[in-house]
Amino acid sequence: MSDPNRPRNDPMDSYYDPKHLHEFANIGEHASELSAKFFDYYGSVFADGALSSREKALMGLAVAHAVQCPYCIDAYTRASLEKGCDPEMLTEAVHVATAIRGGASLVHGMQMKDVADKLGM
Repeated sequence: MSDPNRPRNDPMDSYYDPKHLHEFANIGEHASELSAKFFDYYGSVFADGALSSREKALMGLAVAHAVQCPYCIDAYTRASLEKGCDPEMLTEAVHVATAIRGGASLVHGMQMKDVADKLGM
């Protein structure tokens, strides 16, 4: 996704480098104990429990869109498909994230309304 208006070899061309997702396990190179704790926790969170791993993958996809993490969007799209979800399910998950995020923005408009009402405008 290079911007044609930026010079070639611009550092921003690799700001989100897809290889980082596949190299993520190396994040613990300088803090292996903490990294191991995170990955153990992460694995436990996404294991089957009261929610299936498939349901959790869809939730991950929705949250990935809400927090706008391209690595997570890639990972949870793949995980959801691998766990038997179809594109319609993925799209609905994204719409859930959109509705929640949009609603959260809109409800903050009540703060604006209160201020405007107090100022009598």
